[in-house]
Amino acid sequence: MIIEQLLGLITGVAFGFLLQKGRVLRFDKQVGAMLLRDMTIFKFMLSAILVGMVGIQLLASAGIIALSHKAMNLGAVLVGGALFGCGWAVMGFCPGTSIGALGEGRWHAVFAIAGMVAGAALYAELYPLFKSTVLAWKDFGKIGMAEALGISPWLIIPVFWAGIIWLFVWFEHKNL
Repeated sequence: MIIEQLLGLITGVAFGFLLQKGRVLRFDKQVGAMLLRDMTIFKFMLSAILVGMVGIQLLASAGIIALSHKAMNLGAVLVGGALFGCGWAVMGFCPGTSIGALGEGRWHAVFAIAGMVAGAALYAELYPLFKSTVLAWKDFGKIGMAEALGISPWLIIPVFWAGIIWLFVWFEHKNL
C-alpha cells in the first residue's frame, strides 16, 4: 500500500468517526435537516468547509498543492444538485453519511449506496448525450470566487468565516 492510499484510508476512517461522533448519521438528524428544523448536519458541513478552506489555501500558498478548479457548468450544477437533493430526501443519506451508516451496521444504507453506484454508472453511459445537452447549457470555465472577483482568497476567507460564525450564533439563538 502506497502512502497516498494509507493517508486516504486514515482520513476516511477519521471522517467516518467524526460523522458518527457528530451524530450526523442519525435518521432524525437527516430528517431534521430536510425540514430545516435541525441544523446539526449543516453545522458539521460548514465547520468542515471553514477548516478546509483555510487548510487548502495554506497548502496552495506554500506550493505544496496546485489548485485546479472544476469547470463551473450551470446545467451540471442545477441537474446534479436537484438529483443529489432528491436522493438525500428519499433515502435520508448523502454519500458520506450512507457509508458511515453502513459502518454503524445500518444495512438499509446499502440501498442508498446501490442507488449512487447505479446513478454514476447511468451517468457514465449517458455522458455523450449529457455532453451535448445538459452540460452545454452554460459553462463559465474553471473559475473560483477569488478569480471571479479579482481578489485574493485571503480576503474572501475572513468574510466567509464571519458569515458562517454569525449563522452558527443565529442557529443557536433559534435552537436549531
